[in-house]
Amino acid sequence: MLGQSATPENLAAFRRELGLDQPAHTRYLEWLGGFLQGDLGNSLISGIPIWDLISERFYNTFFLAGFAALISVPVPVPVAVVLGVVAALYRDTFLDKSINVATLTAISVPEFFVGYILVWLFAVELQMFPSIANLSEGASLGDRLYRTFLPALTLTLIVTAHMMRMTRASLINLLALPYIEMARLKGASQRRLIVIHALPNAIAPIVTVIAINLAYLIVGVVIVEVVFVYPGMGQLLVDSVAKRDFTVVQTSCLLFAATYILFNLASDLISIASNPRLLHRK
Repeated sequence: MLGQSATPENLAAFRRELGLDQPAHTRYLEWLGGFLQGDLGNSLISGIPIWDLISERFYNTFFLAGFAALISVPVPVPVAVVLGVVAALYRDTFLDKSINVATLTAISVPEFFVGYILVWLFAVELQMFPSIANLSEGASLGDRLYRTFLPALTLTLIVTAHMMRMTRASLINLLALPYIEMARLKGASQRRLIVIHALPNAIAPIVTVIAINLAYLIVGVVIVEVVFVYPGMGQLLVDSVAKRDFTVVQTSCLLFAATYILFNLASDLISIASNPRLLHRK
């Protein structure tokens, strides 16, 4: 930051200004105290308080993730469950293999490639949506929804494939359990085994995967935001890495990690609440 020609005196003064002359534990406790009070520090490059830099972008990222969740939960979740049931019901058939190939392809293709395909299709060929999700200050809700539709759709396609794979895997594991075998010996049809006996017990892992994918919608937006030049936390993180703005990078990573951990904790709590066998009451 001081350049190659910095003198030892300037370097020492700058270290004192940043507090780098203090012991590590002192610096950490001062940072933690400031963080608990909402003081995230200042940007090393611009000197602007970090909260002022991330507040609008944090809102934009949550808006994009929330929009993607609104798209992915009401429609793709039932679709994913139905496809998972069909794949488990007709296991090892051509239909099952076709669904698996489609979902594995969707999971394996990188987000940026999906984003570019959607840009080519909907922005270039059909000209239905803008290729860049630039948001002006004070944009209306309708304009926000219109400009963020392609980034949200990119995230939704990946999430749906994960949900379908998890549904199929959960049902196949449940079909190997003894109570399913007992129902099969009693003459229950394959359809009844899955819909009546297996599917209700597969709700817990399905809910878990939904919660984990909602966390992915928050932390997985980095690449998608860069593709669509969306002014969110992911774009800020990439820009800060390029500028070596370490304080902004650390704060962004901290917020992403905390969000992911909280969503995972919520998914664990939901799994325990939906499965009485996981409750250990005295």
